[in-house]
Amino acid sequence: QNGRWINSAWISDSVHILLHNADSFCCVSCLSRDSRINTLSNVDKKLEHSCACLCVLQCDLVMNRSAADRCAFVKNTPDCSMEDGFINYLYTAFCLLPPNLTPLAITLCVSIIWLFFLFVVLGLTASKFFCPNLSAISSTLHLSHNVAGVTFLALGNGAPDIFSAMAAFSHPHTAGLAVGALFGAGIFVTTVVAGSVALIKPFAVASRPFLRDVIFYMGAVFWTFLMLYRGTTTLGETLGYLSLYVVYVLTVIISAYIYNRRKYSVNTSIQNSEYRPLLPYSESTSQILLSSLNPVDHRKWRRKSWRWRALKVVKTPLEVLLLICIPVVDPDKEDKNWRRPLNCLHLITAPLVCVLAFQSGAYGEYMIQGQFPLWLLVLLLGLFLSAIVFCTTTNDCPPKYHSLFALLGFVVSAVLISAAASEVVSLLHMLGVVLSLSNTVLGLTLLAWGNSIGDCFSDITIARQGYPRMAISACFGGIIFNMLLGVGLGCLLQMVKTQSDGLLTWVLAGSLGLSLVLSFVIVPLCQFHLGRTYGIFLLVFYVIFLIVALLTEFGEIHTIST
Repeated sequence: QNGRWINSAWISDSVHILLHNADSFCCVSCLSRDSRINTLSNVDKKLEHSCACLCVLQCDLVMNRSAADRCAFVKNTPDCSMEDGFINYLYTAFCLLPPNLTPLAITLCVSIIWLFFLFVVLGLTASKFFCPNLSAISSTLHLSHNVAGVTFLALGNGAPDIFSAMAAFSHPHTAGLAVGALFGAGIFVTTVVAGSVALIKPFAVASRPFLRDVIFYMGAVFWTFLMLYRGTTTLGETLGYLSLYVVYVLTVIISAYIYNRRKYSVNTSIQNSEYRPLLPYSESTSQILLSSLNPVDHRKWRRKSWRWRALKVVKTPLEVLLLICIPVVDPDKEDKNWRRPLNCLHLITAPLVCVLAFQSGAYGEYMIQGQFPLWLLVLLLGLFLSAIVFCTTTNDCPPKYHSLFALLGFVVSAVLISAAASEVVSLLHMLGVVLSLSNTVLGLTLLAWGNSIGDCFSDITIARQGYPRMAISACFGGIIFNMLLGVGLGCLLQMVKTQSDGLLTWVLAGSLGLSLVLSFVIVPLCQFHLGRTYGIFLLVFYVIFLIVALLTEFGEIHTIST
């Protein structure tokens, strides 16, 4: 057709030689076979059979099929099976809905709304339940503020990022989501969030902690990129990667100890502004239960803006459901947030939620010896424990074992965050297939923005309140934890063999590394004073990075083929 004569026998022999030397060539041939098989109609049929044996069809090819054939392709392609998550989004998009609705209604409307809801679940569970219970556990263990800050507090703040990364790393074809999210969130936080803090409240940053955090983060980024570049990792390398965070924690603790030795300790106390009635008032059990399930503070409601109220109305039903399922222990309160009727209810609902949500509900259908459902056994045990606690405690005085409820709340929160993170990863994978976008670009945009938007608002709020140093420390300290623990635990739970997205991975790692190097050079030159000029520079840097990443994704920027 193009005026060239093709020797099909020579092509067949050449390809057979390549098949013995590189299985990857066969996969490429298989993936493009549908579009080129008509052109090379005389090629040896053994080639097609060899490729079919060695190569597994990728689910991304579903959009190359006709609308009528996509459902059958999703059903018959193992790569399209969504093992994690409660909903098979690919099957829903291509089999349960009319084909003409798939590109617009599902991807741009329903999926985005559901994705927003999942991010709300992640944020609420982490901020309202996971973090407070971790704080209670650290108080029970009598940990210092420095140790608690770089361990339990960092885990609480980074829970959505870490669980999302672990969920994405659990499958090679979604590992790109974790890569894009961790690198994308790192760039977003160190440029947009840090730049916004500098714009709102120019200040002089603490020199040694800033340089320490930047150096450790550069090391983590470089190590991560090396593992991604090779496409595989060993157990020893993964353990060494995790140990880097241990070294970071020890460095923070030792630095704080040396600093405190040189300074006089000044104890400041903040008066608790919580409202307390002048006269004692005893509520009934039903009143305690109803007030405990009310997430709206009427005094705060009157002070807040209409935007905050609108978002609160959206979150309230979900927050009530979480209050029913997850206990919260608050060591700062006089009664440590002991709510007898609600805590007794937690002994029933919390274990049941763990069974139904763990491993995407796999244990919810488990039958003991094929006869007795596991969830029913857990329900009966919860009822028994709840009755004992209710009969042996009072409404006013928390029991000695009340701190154990913090451990229960921590476990339930972790299970729910993990379940929501798995749903986010599965949904983003479906969006990538339908929109023909790579998992990496979805990770560095939607997943990174969704997981980081809470940190953005909280750090900006802290800066406005007059604590910009605390905000900038949170920017770097949190992302170091997310990078090292997210990648390290993901690789430890399952030795990942992933194929990077080539040039896009270079753009991600290079942009993050460049932003850190520029901060490492520019901030000392400015005598560690972060002003509005530096903030504008960081925001412009992120916009340029985003443009370059998207141009790379769509093929406008590519490597020069030789």
